[in-house]
Amino acid sequence: MAGWLVVGLGNPGPAYARNRHNAGAMVVQALAQRGSAPWKARRLLKAETAEVRVSGAGTGVPSATAERVELATTRLYMNQSGIPVRNLLGDGRLHPDHLVVVHDELDLDVGQLRVKFGGGDNGHNGLKSIRAMLGTGEFYRVRVGIGRPDSRMEVTYWVLTNFAVSEKAAMATQIERAADAVESLVTAGLEATQSRFNS
Repeated sequence: MAGWLVVGLGNPGPAYARNRHNAGAMVVQALAQRGSAPWKARRLLKAETAEVRVSGAGTGVPSATAERVELATTRLYMNQSGIPVRNLLGDGRLHPDHLVVVHDELDLDVGQLRVKFGGGDNGHNGLKSIRAMLGTGEFYRVRVGIGRPDSRMEVTYWVLTNFAVSEKAAMATQIERAADAVESLVTAGLEATQSRFNS
């Protein structure tokens, strides 16, 4: 079992792949790409996983002190995210304090990023499901800003839209920064990561 589990939240399938709600999944896909790690279908666990090694020099860079990290996206919809996360943690083999959940955040603008440990779900259905299934909110979160819609659009529709053309460059940069933040959490800890990345 990997030393860390990093789950990127989103909805499964190509129709949702570039949606705002899939920002978390985009980040773990970027990490898998950095480590040249192939994805495996874990049908019984309701997830797709890729294993990488993360050191202070980055993902996939050989090092005697590299941490084993299992990257995952879910094969269930956002409001059922807790089922694959619980499956992946297994029967106590990995504690939630070695779980990093990467997710979209309405309260941050595109280009903004926050890292934290613990807390509530702030209305996020993926976090709500994970907290319910694990019986705790005590895990790391990397919050990727997607901004809020104006008053004319419902939030439930907004999160299922793709990023605007004018946002794509900022979002691409943010995905890479969020991947850097995950690497930092695993290798340098929370305080150093917050100091470097929280905007």
